[in-house]
Amino acid sequence: MRRQIRLLAELLVLSCRRYPAASAAAIAIKVVSLAIVPAIALALRSAVDGASLGDVDRATVAALVAALAIAMLHYLGSIDDTLHFLVMERTALLRIHPDLNRNLVSLEGLDHLERTDLQDRVAVVRWSSWGLMFSAWTALDTLFQAIRVCVLVVLLGTVTPWLMLLAPIAAVPLWLDQRGNGLIAKAETDTAEAFRLQQHLFELATTAGSGKEIRVAGAGPDLARRQARAWREALDGRFRARLRAAGWQITGWVAFTLAFLAGLALVVGQAADGRATAGDVVLTLTVAVSLREVVQTAVGRASQVGHEARLVQPYLWLRDYVAAERAKRTGTRPSPAALREGITLDRVCFTYPGTGRPALHEVSARLPAGTVVAIVGEYGSGKTTLVKLLAKLYQPDSGTIRVDGVDLVELETAGWRARMSAAFQDFGRFRTRFSLTVGLGDLPHQTDRDRVDAAVAAADAQALVARLPDGLDTQLGREMGGVELSEGQWQKTALARASMREAPLLFVLDEPTASLDAPSEHTIFTRYLARARALAERVGAVTVVVSHRFSTVTGADLILVLDQGRVIESGSHAELLAQGGRYAELYGIQATAYALT
Repeated sequence: MRRQIRLLAELLVLSCRRYPAASAAAIAIKVVSLAIVPAIALALRSAVDGASLGDVDRATVAALVAALAIAMLHYLGSIDDTLHFLVMERTALLRIHPDLNRNLVSLEGLDHLERTDLQDRVAVVRWSSWGLMFSAWTALDTLFQAIRVCVLVVLLGTVTPWLMLLAPIAAVPLWLDQRGNGLIAKAETDTAEAFRLQQHLFELATTAGSGKEIRVAGAGPDLARRQARAWREALDGRFRARLRAAGWQITGWVAFTLAFLAGLALVVGQAADGRATAGDVVLTLTVAVSLREVVQTAVGRASQVGHEARLVQPYLWLRDYVAAERAKRTGTRPSPAALREGITLDRVCFTYPGTGRPALHEVSARLPAGTVVAIVGEYGSGKTTLVKLLAKLYQPDSGTIRVDGVDLVELETAGWRARMSAAFQDFGRFRTRFSLTVGLGDLPHQTDRDRVDAAVAAADAQALVARLPDGLDTQLGREMGGVELSEGQWQKTALARASMREAPLLFVLDEPTASLDAPSEHTIFTRYLARARALAERVGAVTVVVSHRFSTVTGADLILVLDQGRVIESGSHAELLAQGGRYAELYGIQATAYALT
């Protein structure tokens, strides 16, 4: 609870720093409003007592004061709402939401993208930055409402001290409401996985990419049933929590209402006995009605804070996770200007979080500087995992990866990645202008058309650009009002992006031609082998090619054969064929299959 309060206070301070005038005006209105309701009640009592005593001047002035105070209360409330909306929306959308995105994308590794507990919390917090700011300002408003309750109760105490007991009783519905909101917040997190599942199924059913297979397979009705079932699971859990929360809220209101009626009956009895004036009765009625409204508002505000608190806990969890991951950052040493020895893997082991089978086990190999290294093997053998470790997207569980004798862990991560280029198997489809989606491969030169043209040529994508309606300036992505590319065209775009950097020390091509036809595959591999030789001469770069097509890697200097996370063979193409082992067997199978086709 203390951490939640500190976060809400931090958000209020953030609002005040970014928009000091508007924030100060909103707080000033709250302070002024504290005195208005008591002023109305006192003015009405004075007006009634003045009229009873025949003091027309007193009654008139008091009535005018009451009318003015009522008008001020109305207009200040409208101004307060406008200021709230301005400060909350702008602070949330222009600061909190971008900060959350920056924090998540700033993490060095990929572990967080594969953790369901993190994804559950992201699902809750996503697009909810406005709710966080709303929670902070509503919490402040709740505090002012609580102060207003105390002021009104003290005012009632001037009639009879017994009415002051309404103050602690007014806390009962607040406490019970918070208890109910705790149940709702827990249910939000507990059902987040089912909520994410229904979202995923909905997107599958409504996007063009998966729509073709769904219709051919006739899987639409089954997909809709699964989505509806996931929706029911999420909504049922949240509905039960809200039902229990409503029970607690009703209990609190019944307790306060009974106390309110008892106090009102007490004052009416005193007036009947002549121990109170008519003005006291009017004051009591005015304050009591206002007290009921203030308590109701306070409970409502507290309920809103509690409802939005479902965002606070996940948000704090995400901040803690980001802080812990940043504390794990390794390496401060700069990357070498050029490779002299190469990259060495020494008994490297790695297991993905949440799985029991190692993806890599005791992998040892030397990738000499200036060489083209092919990693081959069947699906699931650990090829892509190995290149992810080379890119520092994951850290080995044991063993070391050394770059020119220096442990990769000791190299500064951003600096190492700035000295590598990669086209991954699951490449990104960045729906922006074609030149920009290629230029992302080297941000400092993103708008350098000569560099982009060279990268396009390296990927054999000139014909693709020539067919685009606006060439390099063509918007990509049909949903963005642009041109949709085929899978092979997207892959060529990814290859071009990987060619933007002119002097990488590590150049990774992970299944670079999986979506391309045989002629394109041959052309691209010929070009990239030539590029690899040029890089080797310039900076001693190591080029790593991952492929399950053995025919495409015959020109590599070194071939590593992986099987179930282990290196079972290594050598050149000729050496591996001469050994007559697993490589020779798989190469023969693929060669026979291609010959038959």
